Amino acid sequence: MRRHLAQRLKFHQLRAVDSIGTHGSLLRAAKALGISQPALTKTLQEMEDLLGVPLFLRQARGVAPTEFGDAVIQSARRMLAELGRLDEELDRLSSGAGGTVVLGALPVAAAGLLPGVLALLKARRPDLAVRLVQGRTEELLPALASGDLDLIVGRLYPPDTPDGFVREALYDEPISILARAGHPIFAHETVTVEELRRFDLVLPTVSQRVGREIEGIMAALGIVHRASLRASSPSFTREMLHAADFITVVPRLMLAGDLQRGTIRVVPLSIPAAAPRPAGLIYRPDRGLPPAGRALVDALRDHLAELAQSGVLPITAGYSSP
Repeated sequence: MRRHLAQRLKFHQLRAVDSIGTHGSLLRAAKALGISQPALTKTLQEMEDLLGVPLFLRQARGVAPTEFGDAVIQSARRMLAELGRLDEELDRLSSGAGGTVVLGALPVAAAGLLPGVLALLKARRPDLAVRLVQGRTEELLPALASGDLDLIVGRLYPPDTPDGFVREALYDEPISILARAGHPIFAHETVTVEELRRFDLVLPTVSQRVGREIEGIMAALGIVHRASLRASSPSFTREMLHAADFITVVPRLMLAGDLQRGTIRVVPLSIPAAAPRPAGLIYRPDRGLPPAGRALVDALRDHLAELAQSGVLPITAGYSSP
């Protein structure tokens, strides 16, 4: 059945479906759109008549999308996101500005890697704008699919099921033992596990994936349940390292800036060999990066090269050359 949607579908109908899907209620969706509920109900009915399928099921407390509704909501969000990008691009061309890239970042990349990348990008291209969205993989991938993000930077966790995204490994995120530069543990030429046990630890929470990886490393070292503090915030961990004689075990790049400045050091204690932790870019193969996105990726590659030269980042064979 050909519906000839390109000739018949209207964007106010897409906005209506998007809003209903977001709010789960005709009343709340109508308020968000600034229209009456009867007007929204009429628009929804027109769209269901046009498509020939029910989009939402009416329930006691609002509405829920059908499988047809889910498909239409996702398509509507992609099209509306593309319109938003077109709006930004026209503004850029009118004003002579350099454009915008919307970047998703996993926590380690957001805390430790991207400040240096964005500083380099700003020095090179002050006309570019970056919108940064931080989150976990499961939060960012739907935004990438809908077109709300141009790309994602961070740890490349393998997908549970194939999702069609390109995952380009550029670097490794090794887990290391870190302490402030003036920490007493550095008074020893050789650091042992026994020496490490003398100091309080601040570690990621076990609800985080990286926290569970670190638990395995600590168990292999024979240090179990020794964390005086647990935190999901990289900034809190960083402040505790600088404020007292705490030691942490985290992905090294979480504190890349401090390692470059020399205020944080890697504790010279070998940790059990772990599987590689590849990190890099996630993007859609069917959608090219805007010019601002390509400039950001160039800055990322160059910053990775700086980190490798300074010894902060290990050079990993087999990954794309930064």
